[in-house]
Amino acid sequence: MKRAVIISGILTVAIVAAVVYFCYDPSESQWFPQCVFFKFTGYKCPGCGTQRAIHSILNGDFAAAWHFNAALFVAIPIILLFVVAGWCRQKVPALHDKLNSPLVAIIILVLVVLWWVGRNIVNV
Repeated sequence: MKRAVIISGILTVAIVAAVVYFCYDPSESQWFPQCVFFKFTGYKCPGCGTQRAIHSILNGDFAAAWHFNAALFVAIPIILLFVVAGWCRQKVPALHDKLNSPLVAIIILVLVVLWWVGRNIVNV
């Protein structure tokens, strides 16, 4: 029962967020949060452009989404894989254990840092 309530709550929040991001463009609205790192340094963080990319994806403009944050196209399937592994933890413990290993965490950290540095060098 408790798990069903948690899943229902998460799905509700996700649906509401999707509707908000579908209807409102973060680049034209003042009430979406701005990147503090970019504001103070002028450099893009790994997540810069994610809100605009989500808006573009939900509106079918994948080219614009790629321009705003190409890493999102890699991150979404990885996040979904982690979610599925968490849900199937009892049935497929080996998958869960491998994904939650220190090696995977280090690989993800290295990829995020490379994206962070690379997108500021190439000015993506």
